[in-house]
Amino acid sequence: MSLAFDQVEYTYPGTKNPVIQGLTVEIPIAKRTALIGQNGCGKTTLFLLANGLYKPQRGTIAWKGQTLSYDRRSLIELRQKVGLVFQNPEQQLIASTVAEDISYGLCNLGWTESEIEPAIAKSLAEFGLTELAHHPIHHLSLGQKKRVSLADVMVLKPELLLLDEPTAYLDPLHTRMLAQTLETIHANGTTILMATHDLEWVYRWADWVIVLDRGTLALEGTPQTVFAQKSILDHLKLGVPLTIDLISLLNHLEEQHGNHPIIHQIRERLHPNQP
Repeated sequence: MSLAFDQVEYTYPGTKNPVIQGLTVEIPIAKRTALIGQNGCGKTTLFLLANGLYKPQRGTIAWKGQTLSYDRRSLIELRQKVGLVFQNPEQQLIASTVAEDISYGLCNLGWTESEIEPAIAKSLAEFGLTELAHHPIHHLSLGQKKRVSLADVMVLKPELLLLDEPTAYLDPLHTRMLAQTLETIHANGTTILMATHDLEWVYRWADWVIVLDRGTLALEGTPQTVFAQKSILDHLKLGVPLTIDLISLLNHLEEQHGNHPIIHQIRERLHPNQP
C-alpha cells in the first residue's frame, strides 16, 4: 500500500466535531482510486492530511510503511512523492506566466537552470501547454488553468497524485482532455486518488472506490462491488450511476430478446474504465 491512515482524527480549530474521525483506510498502489461522499464528509481534509499540510490530532498516517514526520525536510520529501492538485487552480497558481509557474517547485528544490529548462519544456509538451508557455496565468481559461496546476505537480514526478474534484466546472471538451491525460499519467506508473461527485466517471474510470461518511469509512471496493450496495448509498444520499440502471435494463431486454447486436453495442459503450 502507498498511503495508510490508522485511526486518524482531525478537528478544525474553533470547531467541536471532528471532520475526520477514527479513519482507517489504505490507498492501493498503482491503481485509480475514487474518493466519494457528500459535501463535508472529509474528502478535502483527507487530502490535506495525506500531503502533510495538516497533522492528525490522533492516529497516524504512513507513506510506504513509514509514519509521516512533520519536520521541514521530511515534508519537502513527502510533497515530491505525494502531489496534490486543488479543486480551484487559483489556490495553486502563483507565478505570472505558465512556464514560470511550472518551474516554481523545481526552483525551490534547488535545481539549476540547465536542469529546469528541459524539464519545463517536456512538461509543457506533455500537457499541451507549449504554445501557452509565456502567456499570463490570468488570461487562461479554467480548463487551461487546471492543466497548468496539474503540470505544476507532475513535473516533480510524484508517485501518488491527489486530485480534488478535477472535473468540477469543466466543459465536455476539457473533461475528455483531462481523462486522456490521467490515463497517460496512470499508464506511466503514477497512483491516482481522485475526489469527485461524478459517479458516472467513477464507474467507468476507477479501479477502486472509497466512500466517506462524516469522516469515517463507509464502504470500499471495486466500482461494481460498491455500487451494488444501493440501499447503503441511498442512505448516504449518493445513489448509483445511471449506468447501473441501464445495465439492469439491458439484462432484462437480453432475457426477453436474446443478445441482439444493438444490446451488445450499448454494453460496449457502458464498459468500465472508458471515461
